[in-house]
Amino acid sequence: MRHVQGRARRAGAVLAAVLTWAGLLAGVAGCTADGGGVDQMLGKPPAPEDVIRVTPDDRSKGVRPDDRLLVRVADGRLESVEVVKSQDAQESPVPGHISEDGRRWEPEDPGLALAAKYTIDAVAVDGQGRRSARHTTFTTYVPEERFIGYVTPENRSTVGTGMIVSLEFNREIENRAAVERAVQVTAEPAVDIRPHWFGRARLDFRPEHYWKPGTQVTVALRLRDVEGAPGVYGLQYKTFSFTVGRHQVSLVDAARHTMEVRRDGELLTTVPITAGAPKNTTYNGKMVVTEMLELTRMNGATVGFKKANGKSEYDIPDVPHAMRLTDSGTFLHGNYWADASVFGRSNVSHGCVGLRDVKGGGSETPAGWFFDRSLIGDVVEVVRSNDKKVAPDNGLGGWNMGWKEWKAGSAVK
Repeated sequence: MRHVQGRARRAGAVLAAVLTWAGLLAGVAGCTADGGGVDQMLGKPPAPEDVIRVTPDDRSKGVRPDDRLLVRVADGRLESVEVVKSQDAQESPVPGHISEDGRRWEPEDPGLALAAKYTIDAVAVDGQGRRSARHTTFTTYVPEERFIGYVTPENRSTVGTGMIVSLEFNREIENRAAVERAVQVTAEPAVDIRPHWFGRARLDFRPEHYWKPGTQVTVALRLRDVEGAPGVYGLQYKTFSFTVGRHQVSLVDAARHTMEVRRDGELLTTVPITAGAPKNTTYNGKMVVTEMLELTRMNGATVGFKKANGKSEYDIPDVPHAMRLTDSGTFLHGNYWADASVFGRSNVSHGCVGLRDVKGGGSETPAGWFFDRSLIGDVVEVVRSNDKKVAPDNGLGGWNMGWKEWKAGSAVK
């Protein structure tokens, strides 16, 4: 009996030990939600994903631009966080900062780029001094629709003092304030430059008065990933500049049939001209040269000048020394087909300003002389024509609008 009782006691002791160890395991299992468990009891470090939490999740796709990028730890401190953005085959670091308590890292700019891949490498030290490292990636939403802005003037060009910076968008812009904020126009020497919207697809910038000669103007387009309309995002991220040349303004007097050309305030010469005939008068007001063509074709049908039979009132294939003044088709150009007697005496054109020239264009003619001394961005002002003032959005006609009215055209209030 004593032998049997001894074996029973030993069996009971073993069973008690098993139950005690099972209880410990059960107790430990209750801590797994905090990243502990048996591994902690055995001294093993927790998994990096349990220590360093990254949002968005690793390998996420189609992350929206307003989603949050965040790296954090529940215990311990972040030692370092490096985030790299890969977009358009170029890699760039994402600036950010670790909070004072070491628990969080956030980017300086909370917005995410579209059509980009983000790579996050983070190192943290937990409360027990154990170091963990984590590497994650995610990709952002690729929009199906984009918008761009076509900019005037050209990069690195030298222009006249009347140049207006103009952006024509290929899509109508609904979020005009957001797009306006993404375009920065600055000048050296500094001057107050303000934007004005014409409709939903055009944004112009100018100072209160003509630019000063020698001014360097820089245009920064930060349109990439800006939502211009629902689901339509900007594509461009570029900077360009231009230089303002000498100051030249030419005054066309339609009643006197003359054009006074002034350079930096001094009269260079007075040129005889012919303006729009009584039935096809020339606009009054300030117009800016936006295009210069040695030769061009002018077909009246393209601007509404048609005969009763539907044919064009004129079709001249080789108009020399043509300088565009409006989008609607007003040019200052050479004229070789009219009799020399009309220049300085009468108005016979279809609304353009004509200067005497020869077929093919001559450098010694009034038209050739003026063309050689002109720049895109020069101002041509027409007065005393029996017509209305040119609209501010017809070409670069913004100088015909008062400064107060111009400033009121901003979408940022």
